[in-house]
Amino acid sequence: MPSTALRDRLGYAFRRPELLAQALTHRSYGAHHNERLEFVGDAVLNCVVAAALYARFPQVAEGDLSRYRAHLVNRDTLARLAGALALGGAIRLGEGEQRSGGPGRPSILADALEAVFGAVFLDGGYDAARAAIEAVFADDFAALDPANLGKDAKTRLQEWLQARRIAVPEYAVTATAGEAHAQTFTVEC
Repeated sequence: MPSTALRDRLGYAFRRPELLAQALTHRSYGAHHNERLEFVGDAVLNCVVAAALYARFPQVAEGDLSRYRAHLVNRDTLARLAGALALGGAIRLGEGEQRSGGPGRPSILADALEAVFGAVFLDGGYDAARAAIEAVFADDFAALDPANLGKDAKTRLQEWLQARRIAVPEYAVTATAGEAHAQTFTVEC
C-alpha cells in the first residue's frame, strides 16, 4: 500500500482504500487490476485539464488548447509525475513483469496514475478528482508558456525566421533514432 506521501500529494484520503489498491494493481498481478479505473481516469484527466486550460487561457483558440492538453496529458508527462509520486514502488506487478523492469516502465507508470485519478473520481466525485489532478499537475500548469507550448524546434525556428523576414531553410535528415512512434531526427539546413 502506498505511503502517506501519495495521499498528501494527491490531497485526498480514500474512503474506500480498495479502489486505490485496485488502481495500483497491474494486469499481470491478478484479476482485479487497474485497466477499468485507467479508462475512467483517462476521461476525467482529459476533462479536468481541458477545463483548466479553458479557464487559464480565455483568448487561446481550440486547436492550440488541444495542443496544450496533448503536451500535458501524454505518457512521458504522466510517467514523470507518477515517478514523482513514487508510484513505481507501490504498483503490484506479476513476477515476470517485476523482473523485466515493470516498476520503471513509462507505460505502466502512466497507466497507474490515470487509474489513481479514476479511483479518486469514483471514491470522491468530480471535485475530488479535479483537486487531485490540479495538485499533481500544479508545476506543469504553472510552467505553461503559450508562446512555445506544443511547438517543435523546427516550428519555433521557422516562426522566428519568418518574423524577421528571413527565408525558411531547406532541411535534410542526417540521422533518425528511436522507435517508429517516437522518433528523433537530426537535420541539417
